[in-house]
Amino acid sequence: MMKNFLTAALGLAIVGAATLAQAQAQAPAAAPAAAATPQQAGFVKSVRGSVQLLDGAGATRNAAPGDALGAVDRIVTGPDSSAAVVLRDNTTLMVGPSSRMDLKEFHFDGTTRDGGMLVSLLRGSMRMITGLIGKTNPDAVRVETQTATIGIRGTDFIVQTDGQP
Repeated sequence: MMKNFLTAALGLAIVGAATLAQAQAQAPAAAPAAAATPQQAGFVKSVRGSVQLLDGAGATRNAAPGDALGAVDRIVTGPDSSAAVVLRDNTTLMVGPSSRMDLKEFHFDGTTRDGGMLVSLLRGSMRMITGLIGKTNPDAVRVETQTATIGIRGTDFIVQTDGQP
Protein backbone atom coordinates (compact mmCIF):
# COMPACT_ATOMS: atom_id res chain seq x y z
CA MET A 1 0.00 0.00 0.00
CA MET A 2 2.73 2.47 0.99
CA LYS A 3 4.79 1.47 -2.06
CA ASN A 4 1.78 2.17 -4.33
CA PHE A 5 1.24 5.54 -2.66
CA LEU A 6 4.89 6.52 -3.00
CA THR A 7 4.93 5.42 -6.64
CA ALA A 8 1.78 7.45 -7.34
CA ALA A 9 3.12 10.45 -5.42
CA LEU A 10 6.37 10.38 -7.35
CA GLY A 11 4.46 10.07 -10.62
CA LEU A 12 2.23 13.02 -9.72
CA ALA A 13 5.24 15.09 -8.70
CA ILE A 14 6.84 14.40 -12.09
CA VAL A 15 3.59 15.10 -13.98
CA GLY A 16 3.04 18.22 -11.86
CA ALA A 17 6.53 19.52 -12.51
CA ALA A 18 6.18 18.86 -16.24
CA THR A 19 2.71 20.46 -16.33
CA LEU A 20 3.90 23.49 -14.38
CA ALA A 21 6.97 23.88 -16.61
CA GLN A 22 4.76 23.59 -19.70
CA ALA A 23 2.31 26.12 -18.25
CA GLN A 24 5.08 28.60 -17.47
CA ALA A 25 6.47 28.24 -20.97
CA GLN A 26 3.04 28.75 -22.61
CA ALA A 27 1.51 31.34 -20.28
CA PRO A 28 1.75 35.05 -20.84
CA ALA A 29 3.63 37.06 -18.23
CA ALA A 30 0.43 38.62 -16.83
CA ALA A 31 -0.13 38.29 -13.11
CA PRO A 32 -2.70 35.61 -12.19
CA ALA A 33 -4.66 38.07 -10.04
CA ALA A 34 -5.14 40.30 -13.08
CA ALA A 35 -6.39 37.38 -15.18
CA ALA A 36 -9.36 36.65 -12.92
CA THR A 37 -12.29 38.88 -12.07
CA PRO A 38 -13.48 39.05 -8.44
CA GLN A 39 -16.32 36.59 -9.24
CA GLN A 40 -13.81 34.03 -10.45
CA ALA A 41 -11.66 31.86 -8.25
CA GLY A 42 -8.88 31.77 -10.83
CA PHE A 43 -8.03 30.44 -14.26
CA VAL A 44 -6.80 27.35 -16.09
CA LYS A 45 -3.07 27.70 -16.67
CA SER A 46 -2.46 24.52 -18.70
CA VAL A 47 -4.24 21.43 -19.98
CA ARG A 48 -2.80 18.14 -21.20
CA GLY A 49 -5.17 15.60 -22.73
CA SER A 50 -8.87 15.44 -21.88
CA VAL A 51 -9.91 17.88 -19.13
CA GLN A 52 -13.43 19.08 -18.42
CA LEU A 53 -14.83 21.79 -16.16
CA LEU A 54 -18.25 21.45 -14.54
CA ASP A 55 -19.64 24.69 -13.14
CA GLY A 56 -21.99 25.16 -10.19
CA ALA A 57 -25.01 25.24 -12.54
CA GLY A 58 -24.10 21.83 -13.99
CA ALA A 59 -22.78 23.02 -17.36
CA THR A 60 -19.80 21.01 -18.67
CA ARG A 61 -17.16 22.33 -21.04
CA ASN A 62 -13.74 21.26 -22.28
CA ALA A 63 -11.02 23.13 -20.41
CA ALA A 64 -8.50 25.30 -22.24
CA PRO A 65 -5.69 27.54 -21.00
CA GLY A 66 -7.09 30.90 -19.92
CA ASP A 67 -10.56 29.58 -19.02
CA ALA A 68 -12.11 31.07 -15.91
CA LEU A 69 -12.50 28.86 -12.85
CA GLY A 70 -15.50 29.58 -10.63
CA ALA A 71 -15.54 29.37 -6.84
CA VAL A 72 -17.47 26.05 -6.98
CA ASP A 73 -16.20 24.33 -10.14
CA ARG A 74 -15.26 20.67 -10.66
CA ILE A 75 -12.21 19.60 -12.66
CA VAL A 76 -12.31 16.15 -14.28
CA THR A 77 -9.24 14.71 -16.03
CA GLY A 78 -9.12 11.67 -18.27
CA PRO A 79 -6.43 8.98 -18.37
CA ASP A 80 -3.01 10.39 -19.30
CA SER A 81 -4.41 13.90 -18.76
CA SER A 82 -3.67 16.69 -16.31
CA ALA A 83 -4.44 20.33 -15.61
CA ALA A 84 -2.88 23.20 -13.71
CA VAL A 85 -5.01 26.03 -12.33
CA VAL A 86 -3.98 29.20 -10.55
CA LEU A 87 -6.31 30.76 -7.99
CA ARG A 88 -6.57 34.49 -7.25
CA ASP A 89 -4.33 34.20 -4.17
CA ASN A 90 -1.66 32.52 -6.38
CA THR A 91 -2.38 29.00 -5.11
CA THR A 92 -1.49 26.47 -7.82
CA LEU A 93 -3.44 23.21 -8.12
CA MET A 94 -2.14 20.48 -10.41
CA VAL A 95 -4.72 17.75 -11.01
CA GLY A 96 -3.33 14.38 -12.10
CA PRO A 97 -4.67 11.74 -14.51
CA SER A 98 -8.10 10.13 -14.00
CA SER A 99 -8.98 12.60 -11.26
CA ARG A 100 -12.05 14.43 -10.06
CA MET A 101 -11.52 17.50 -7.89
CA ASP A 102 -14.09 19.99 -6.61
CA LEU A 103 -13.28 23.53 -5.63
CA LYS A 104 -16.09 23.65 -3.07
CA GLU A 105 -15.35 27.07 -1.63
CA PHE A 106 -13.03 29.92 -2.51
CA HIS A 107 -13.07 33.51 -1.34
CA PHE A 108 -10.21 35.97 -1.28
CA ASP A 109 -9.94 39.71 -0.74
CA GLY A 110 -6.79 40.96 -2.44
CA THR A 111 -6.76 44.14 -0.34
CA THR A 112 -6.98 42.57 3.12
CA ARG A 113 -5.53 39.21 1.98
CA ASP A 114 -8.33 37.54 3.91
CA GLY A 115 -9.82 34.39 2.45
CA GLY A 116 -10.41 30.70 2.62
CA MET A 117 -10.74 27.62 0.45
CA LEU A 118 -12.06 24.09 0.57
CA VAL A 119 -10.90 21.59 -2.04
CA SER A 120 -12.42 18.11 -2.28
CA LEU A 121 -10.48 15.36 -4.06
CA LEU A 122 -13.07 12.76 -5.03
CA ARG A 123 -10.78 10.55 -7.12
CA GLY A 124 -7.21 10.54 -8.36
CA SER A 125 -4.40 12.84 -7.31
CA MET A 126 -3.53 16.49 -7.00
CA ARG A 127 -0.65 18.67 -5.95
CA MET A 128 -1.22 22.01 -4.23
CA ILE A 129 1.25 24.84 -3.78
CA THR A 130 -0.49 27.27 -1.46
CA GLY A 131 -0.62 30.99 -2.14
CA LEU A 132 -1.39 33.95 0.09
CA ILE A 133 -4.26 32.32 1.98
CA GLY A 134 -2.07 29.38 3.00
CA LYS A 135 0.79 31.65 3.96
CA THR A 136 -1.21 34.21 5.98
CA ASN A 137 -3.90 31.93 7.45
CA PRO A 138 -3.09 28.20 7.05
CA ASP A 139 -6.23 27.20 9.00
CA ALA A 140 -8.35 28.68 6.19
CA VAL A 141 -7.05 26.11 3.65
CA ARG A 142 -8.74 22.72 3.82
CA VAL A 143 -8.56 19.64 1.62
CA GLU A 144 -11.00 16.78 2.01
CA THR A 145 -11.24 13.28 0.60
CA GLN A 146 -14.04 10.77 1.13
CA THR A 147 -12.30 9.49 4.25
CA ALA A 148 -10.47 12.50 5.70
CA THR A 149 -10.28 16.28 5.97
CA ILE A 150 -6.79 17.73 6.03
CA GLY A 151 -5.80 21.02 7.63
CA ILE A 152 -2.88 22.52 5.75
CA ARG A 153 0.31 23.50 7.56
CA GLY A 154 2.80 23.19 4.71
CA THR A 155 2.91 25.02 1.43
CA ASP A 156 3.49 22.22 -1.11
CA PHE A 157 1.90 18.79 -0.85
CA ILE A 158 0.38 15.90 -2.81
CA VAL A 159 -2.91 14.11 -2.10
CA GLN A 160 -4.12 10.88 -3.70
CA THR A 161 -7.36 8.96 -3.23
CA ASP A 162 -8.84 5.90 -4.87
CA GLY A 163 -12.37 7.26 -4.50
CA GLN A 164 -13.43 4.47 -2.13
CA PRO A 165 -14.63 5.25 1.42
